[in-house]
Amino acid sequence: MAAKGINHESIVNPDTVLYDSVTASRSGKDEEKPKFGIGQKVKLIKEIVNDGTYPHSPIGTLMMPQGAVGYIKSIGEFLQVIRVYEVHFLGVEEAPVEIVGCRENELEALEDYRDEVEEELEYMRKHREEHYKKD
Repeated sequence: MAAKGINHESIVNPDTVLYDSVTASRSGKDEEKPKFGIGQKVKLIKEIVNDGTYPHSPIGTLMMPQGAVGYIKSIGEFLQVIRVYEVHFLGVEEAPVEIVGCRENELEALEDYRDEVEEELEYMRKHREEHYKKD
């Protein structure tokens, strides 16, 4: 039963596309699969300033300067569509923090990523094929 005097069409635009975790697509700035891996050495290609997500510094404070070098600590998602890399930057004197969340378009790889788990699994598969053949 609709409330009297309220016209839902004046409140909700029927042409508005709603997103949720099931139907949402990745952010236009992110690749489908992560571009960087945990432990990979990266360089910041854009300076990071506080956009209000860090509560201990005023908005606009430089959090990490362009050119800072760090390592991917973990990979997460914001709103399930925006990939965020937790990067640990070492030895940056002018930065108030050492760990900053970064987007893919803000980082550049300084080394190739080696998936050591996949390398070990491949070694084990080859070892089994060579030494444990079925007759």
